[in-house]
Amino acid sequence: MNTPARPVLPIRPVRAQATTPAPRAEPPGRRPWRPRHLLLAPHRLGFALAVLLLLASGAWWALVQVDRVSGLVGLSYAVSPTLGHASVMTFGFIPLFFAGFLFTAGPKWLGVSPPAVTALVAPLLLQAGGWLVWLLGLHSAAGLAMAGAGAALLGLGWMVALFWQLVLRSTQPDRLHAKTVGLAGAVGVASLALMLAALSLDAFDVARAAVLTGLWGFVVVTYLVVAHRMIPFFTSSAVPMLDAWRPFWVLWVLLGAVALEVLAVWAPLIGWPLGRGWMLSLGLMELAAGSVILWLAFVWGLVQSLSIRLLAMLHLGFLWLGLSFVLAGTSQLFGLRLGTPVLGLGALHALTMGCLGSLMLAMVTRVSCGHSGRTLVADNLVWTLFWLLQLAVVLRITAALEQAPVGLLMVAALLWAGVMAVWGLRMASWYGRVRVDGRPG
Repeated sequence: MNTPARPVLPIRPVRAQATTPAPRAEPPGRRPWRPRHLLLAPHRLGFALAVLLLLASGAWWALVQVDRVSGLVGLSYAVSPTLGHASVMTFGFIPLFFAGFLFTAGPKWLGVSPPAVTALVAPLLLQAGGWLVWLLGLHSAAGLAMAGAGAALLGLGWMVALFWQLVLRSTQPDRLHAKTVGLAGAVGVASLALMLAALSLDAFDVARAAVLTGLWGFVVVTYLVVAHRMIPFFTSSAVPMLDAWRPFWVLWVLLGAVALEVLAVWAPLIGWPLGRGWMLSLGLMELAAGSVILWLAFVWGLVQSLSIRLLAMLHLGFLWLGLSFVLAGTSQLFGLRLGTPVLGLGALHALTMGCLGSLMLAMVTRVSCGHSGRTLVADNLVWTLFWLLQLAVVLRITAALEQAPVGLLMVAALLWAGVMAVWGLRMASWYGRVRVDGRPG
């Protein structure tokens, strides 16, 4: 039986419907800077406030140096500017950078959930605001300066307590790095409290010793712990031929060197028998510590890192740690005939500006790039700023010599302030914008 053929229907052309084009999305990196974006991740708020204080303290100290050389500004002081400078450089912006890093990386180390960023707002604002008040009070009223430092002390103690909560919640078998950081934070809180108590009693020698104790026992220890954990890891990731070699005895050697420097800070105040014998012993121990640290810098891949800018910045910063000990030991030995170290504060600034400043520039740049969706590289601007920082360090060390030209310290301070202003403003412009890759965080 034949099936009748179906009629062929005419094909009608389909008319294209008019559509409204979708609005073109604005690139995330070009979106406006918003204060609320600082609460998107812990590093944003901590780093932004740290940059604010870094710029303020750098500009203030440069102004102090200009006034010392020229007398044009006519600054007056209610508190010693030297103590003011040492305090804000030790307890000011660096703990805020610590907060941004530790509340970002710390939870990953410990296997716990990070705290809400809102929980960090009060302690971090207390620190940033307190140190800005401190700078103002240095020129107006000692009571105002102490009130500012007191607020910063409250914020620092609060921040350390929040970090300890993470440590105590963790069940990770390896919590040594985090616990050491927590203990260093406790030393920082105690040192700042002692500085305030000593300042209220006009015991300036004790106040200075308290600040130096905070520098070594809090700031340097935290840097060393992070360096011990992260530099070998970063190096082995970028240079596969190198293993992440970081035995714990290396950390104990580094912490032993710190303990030596803390002892040297307090020796004159506790009646330790000083003189040339003490200078000889201290100088030899500092040379030995510096030699071990320099050896470690090469073992960790200093030479292999030089072809990768961001990695080289980390390694060169760590190299300054060993150089600072060598300079300190050399200063003691060459000063035996005079009875006083020949380099003065030069070795200390090799540590603070050279080691701590360089590592800060490298680590904060790395974290900021990674957590803003940018490539982990040091571009030409960052690389240039890094080498200008090295020049500032050399100028500051040279300025510590007795025969140094007048005004060299001012030039070093101005160069430091300029480098940090350019770098800091660039970093701060990232923290208030969403990630360039559109991801959260």
